[in-house]
Amino acid sequence: MANGWSIIIGLVFVVLASLVAWYFAPKGENQTVWRSSLVLTFASCYIMWAITFLAQWHPLIVPKRHDLRPEHVA
Repeated sequence: MANGWSIIIGLVFVVLASLVAWYFAPKGENQTVWRSSLVLTFASCYIMWAITFLAQWHPLIVPKRHDLRPEHVA
């Protein structure tokens, strides 16, 4: 199952992908646009994934079941 290393491993993959995108961006007048677009895309996807992962891993509000009878509630 998921553990705390998932965030670190995901960050390592994003950093590696960003470095690859940085060095292998097409040469030319739009190289800066390519580099910044790819790095920002990787960073944005990682942040969105990390927020979703952490929200499910440590929820702020614990779900409560309302369909239980009072005598079965702990």
